[in-house]
Amino acid sequence: MLYGRMTTEEIKLSIIEKLKREFGCDITDATPQQIWQAVGMTVRDEVMERRAASHGVRKQEKAKKLYYLSAEFLVGRALHNNMINLVNEKNYLEALEQLRVPVPQIFEQESDPGLGNGGLGRLAACYLDSLTSLQLPAMGCTIRYEYGLFRQKIVDGCQVEMPDNWLANGNIWEICRPNQTVDVHFGGRVDCVEEHGRTVFKHVDYKTVRAVPYDMPVLGYDSTMVNMLRMWSARAEQSIDMNEFNRGQYARAMEERELAEVISKVLYPEDTHREGRELRLKQQYFFSSASVQYAVNDFIEVYGKNFDIFPDKVAIHINDTHPAVAIPELMRVLMDEHGLGWDEAERIVRRTFAYTNHTIMSEALEKWPEDMFKNLLPRIYMILEEMNRRLCARLWKVYPGQWERIGRMAILGYGQVHMANLCVAMCHTVNGVSQIHTEILRKQTFHDYYLVEPRKIIPITNGITHRRWLMMANGALSDLIDEAIGPDWRAHPEKLSALAPFAEDGAFREKFAAVKRANKQALCAYLERTQGAVLRPDDIFDAQAKRLHEYKRQLMNVLSILVTYNRIVEDPNFVMPPRTFIFGAKSAPGYGRAKLIIQLINALSTLIKKHPRASKMLNIVFLENYNVSSAEVLIPATDVSEQISTAGKEASGTGCMKFMMNGALTIGTLDGANVEIRQAVGPENIFIFGMRLEEVERAERTYRSSEVYETNVEIRRAMEQLIDGTLCPEDPRRFQDLYHTLLFGDWGGRPDQYFVLKDLPDYLRAQGELLKTWQNQDDWRAMAVRNVAASGVFASDRAIAEYNEKVWHLKPLEL
Repeated sequence: MLYGRMTTEEIKLSIIEKLKREFGCDITDATPQQIWQAVGMTVRDEVMERRAASHGVRKQEKAKKLYYLSAEFLVGRALHNNMINLVNEKNYLEALEQLRVPVPQIFEQESDPGLGNGGLGRLAACYLDSLTSLQLPAMGCTIRYEYGLFRQKIVDGCQVEMPDNWLANGNIWEICRPNQTVDVHFGGRVDCVEEHGRTVFKHVDYKTVRAVPYDMPVLGYDSTMVNMLRMWSARAEQSIDMNEFNRGQYARAMEERELAEVISKVLYPEDTHREGRELRLKQQYFFSSASVQYAVNDFIEVYGKNFDIFPDKVAIHINDTHPAVAIPELMRVLMDEHGLGWDEAERIVRRTFAYTNHTIMSEALEKWPEDMFKNLLPRIYMILEEMNRRLCARLWKVYPGQWERIGRMAILGYGQVHMANLCVAMCHTVNGVSQIHTEILRKQTFHDYYLVEPRKIIPITNGITHRRWLMMANGALSDLIDEAIGPDWRAHPEKLSALAPFAEDGAFREKFAAVKRANKQALCAYLERTQGAVLRPDDIFDAQAKRLHEYKRQLMNVLSILVTYNRIVEDPNFVMPPRTFIFGAKSAPGYGRAKLIIQLINALSTLIKKHPRASKMLNIVFLENYNVSSAEVLIPATDVSEQISTAGKEASGTGCMKFMMNGALTIGTLDGANVEIRQAVGPENIFIFGMRLEEVERAERTYRSSEVYETNVEIRRAMEQLIDGTLCPEDPRRFQDLYHTLLFGDWGGRPDQYFVLKDLPDYLRAQGELLKTWQNQDDWRAMAVRNVAASGVFASDRAIAEYNEKVWHLKPLEL
């Protein structure tokens, strides 16, 4: 330990003093919110003392710094996590107990920061945690979304989107840095002028949005190291037009402010219309430009304008394509603001940027209409034109005469700006996020680029921070692991492997089972308190918790449950272990079919509850507004982890790792990280089903969903129930779109494009195998222990060490 910890008495005194000074009350009449604020400020004091101890060391050592650009950082609540990383959780909990403060109630006062949606944002948060714990200098960069994505409410079985005003009570962790505000320009035109014998490009008649930075400290585990998550907030150049206001045009007087500040209002605004797409592009350029400008300014402060060494001192990582516009933005800053020539600026850019691809889904490989890009970002578009001209000239030498191939690789092509091609063409390293995903990038998605630069595309499997997802979310299991193998795994998660022999220890298995049951009881209490759902803690808890998308195949899970329901109803002798299926998912507001699947899940839940026998063996709960905090309750309580995406579609997934680390057994396809989980834990400790990648590729040419429908009686029966009124008597056609899509396709597309019906029979087989295993609890618990023991390889500390070795080459600070 490199820094002193507050004692229990010091913590109590600090909380009492802060209540007096900040709120004029004492512990007996303070509200839970006021107590949370006082506790949070006490923890923040400890965090900022460590920040002060390490501040300036990076500049003194002239160490290289990473800027990790991501549209999302799904960080979760910070109070408990910071107690963990301070290695002072025990003293804080003792202090609160002595003050007679109900700890769970206090933790729940903190809002989940609305800075992300799903796996992409949670991965970025885990990586920032690990970067800091490994004492690597870094800054995360994103937007300070005022309302996040949305707060999900289920009304009559349907998703309703409500504002997520997570900043309503302020954010005690953030620090505003107005002195580091930068300007971001939109629209206008570019004039070419001659100055001192060289052509200079002047961006004029633009509209300015001010980017105001807010920093949230990220503390390293048992360290003085503190990195920052920088969140940019949009502000108008002037808050009010007094001339318009004095003329009585009050709405017009505020118009400029409202148009500017909408940029940082909502994560992923609906983009089914042009205005929404323009807003998304504005958001991406806004935080990318602000981050690049800050990185350059910070470099100049330490090294002057010695840009030759810029890539040796600055690394910029693009997490998915959302921040890709940072690449031409750095070109603009170097050329237009600091006078570098094109060749020199391009060499710097190519050595500075790296890119992580997170998907092979064509709709997620971002493209923008050229006319929109040109109107909104005219100077950036000019730079892209020249990048594209030079790129195509280079590709012509490799692929002479192959215009179609070069067109597929171009940055600008067919009236669109191809952001993934921009990243692959201009970054020094591109990585996939699992072994199978990287192979798909090499053989399919970026195959033409791979032939040109085979060493550029590398695999780095995702990871999760065990500090939050095991030590914090599952304290009882963490203590049990300490008892078995000692606490060294907390700093070195790879040492979890020492737990493997305890799978054969009956006494340990009993203690392991007791921890799991207590976690299940905690989830039961949580769901009853938050949404009135009643669960049975002795049921198998089966969870599919992830973004709602057709390729993740929540629909296949629902059809499987419906088949099981029919078996119960039609056979009075059918029995099975009671099982509760828990779904946690948000659908994008404009994704109609995903929202229909949510309705289907809730309709089936209602149907089951009405049947006397089925309701004793089956239960479905939709976990409303799934987020990091609810995941921290769900994941430790889960017995079965559903990871059932179509093979080749899920780049990695990290939910599978979190569930595994907490002793859930995976049922899944050989897709994404499931492949490596199977390698780590052994095929006998995971339930694998469905087509492999090569089978999917063949099926794309030969598969007919109607063959499954016609030959499998159980599946045909479940399909018919989608349209015969069984699930929605008042509107029998409610789920007709799902039926039609699986059997006939839509808009000229292939029926059942994600092979739901194709994989469903083998999925049902694997479910039967799973239930048979559950009935031998000794075997089940041994398998669960082996999963925990094998999970250390999926810690984000391993992933970050790998990124640093292969991509960034940062030096840990001497603290």
